[in-house]
Amino acid sequence: MAPHRPPARILLPLIVACALFMENLDSTVLSTSLPAIARDFGVSPIDLKLALTSYLLTIAIFIPASGWVADRFGARSVFRLAIILFTLGSICCGLSSSILEIVGSRVLQGIGGAMMVPVGRLVILKSVQKSELVGALAWLTVPALIGPVVGPVVGGFITTYFDWRWIFWINVPIGVLGVTLATLFIPDIRGEEQVRFDFIGFLLTAFGIAGFITGSTSLGLNLMPWPYVATCLIGGAALLTVYFFYSRRVANPILDLSLFTIPSFAASVFGGMLFRIGIGALPFLLPLMLQLGYGLTPFQSGTITFVSAIGAIAMKFVAPPLLRRLGFRTVLIANSFIAAFFVGVPAAFSIGTPLHLITGLLFVGGFFRSLQFTSANALSFADVPVSRMSRATSMTSVFQQLALSLGISTGAISLQLTMRAHGGSELNLAAFHPAFLVVGLIAMSSVIFFIRMPRDAGSEMSGRSVAVKELAPDPVTAMRERA
Repeated sequence: MAPHRPPARILLPLIVACALFMENLDSTVLSTSLPAIARDFGVSPIDLKLALTSYLLTIAIFIPASGWVADRFGARSVFRLAIILFTLGSICCGLSSSILEIVGSRVLQGIGGAMMVPVGRLVILKSVQKSELVGALAWLTVPALIGPVVGPVVGGFITTYFDWRWIFWINVPIGVLGVTLATLFIPDIRGEEQVRFDFIGFLLTAFGIAGFITGSTSLGLNLMPWPYVATCLIGGAALLTVYFFYSRRVANPILDLSLFTIPSFAASVFGGMLFRIGIGALPFLLPLMLQLGYGLTPFQSGTITFVSAIGAIAMKFVAPPLLRRLGFRTVLIANSFIAAFFVGVPAAFSIGTPLHLITGLLFVGGFFRSLQFTSANALSFADVPVSRMSRATSMTSVFQQLALSLGISTGAISLQLTMRAHGGSELNLAAFHPAFLVVGLIAMSSVIFFIRMPRDAGSEMSGRSVAVKELAPDPVTAMRERA
């Protein structure tokens, strides 16, 4: 008798979640270990920022091509290759002995990361019924939120008690497991029709997104002189503007902007981007505030922020029935205010605020942030035809990457402006309060796009239409009762 296999709606998200967790954990762990790596290389930690930016830039360049590559060569083959490249890049990072070597290794990781998550998400979207997608995508939201909060704890522990090289080598068993599971269970999904690769569009989007992300990531972090930052921002925006007009003249552009004519897709992408900007600042602001404002060690601050991951896991069991009961529009509008409140609530923390209260608020905040992520992510694909799913995954991944860089920059700029306003050169607890208010308001502004959605947006995916139908009385029964 053959062993029972878990259903696709559970098995496939768990396989992709392994890859997503590996990618998110790797990015945040490295930041914690930069001082130790810099000491071994005999350079300044600031110089090693290139190891972070090179990875982000590589992802930004290759994400637009991920949908076409998956359609052309098959999702299973591309997903396996992406995990292999990321794992090989991790091994090379652990063996590096200079800045040049670790930057090259991070580029290899970035190529794998650019294909890994979008293609994995595409497999789920094409393999799971729409009515079950909310629960399936919830599994992907959990590692996306756990990675940034677990990263500082894991990075601090490994760097303190072992060697920083193990930060990269721990990806090897995860990568081997991911390739094995992908070979056994990931279906070989391909595009319904073969189209030519949009090489001109690829160049325009690659350099445009890379320039814009480079400039936005450098804002507030003093990574480059201001003239270089302005050149990157203006040049990147100009190339993306050129692509906008170019894409309207070709049959199969690499980034399909016509997807924004779908109301639910446009609302989830733009609204979700504003929310992600606010959320993207938290992994940058919270550890700094706990360490500089409260005097905690990196390990102590990491254990406190970790509770938000527990809240995110708890949400996974609540999202499907809640969306089925209330629908996407109601949940996203109401939760925009609730989740944004918890994003900005650290602005009320003082030196006398008990740590157990801070921990409790972060736990509840993690729950509502995860609910918003899951709902917005699922809504992105609720009304997208199956034939355009690969293009939709590429588009959403691009905007998520932009939001990540803008979130870090927003937090950094807010801190700098507060310090200048108070004429100080050192960060204290009060300097963080305006920054949390700013990112909380940005997250709350996402409600503007959700309010404009149709009331029945994503009803097929949430099961709302079925639930309403079940609750409605049968016409014949109603007539008999009135008689």
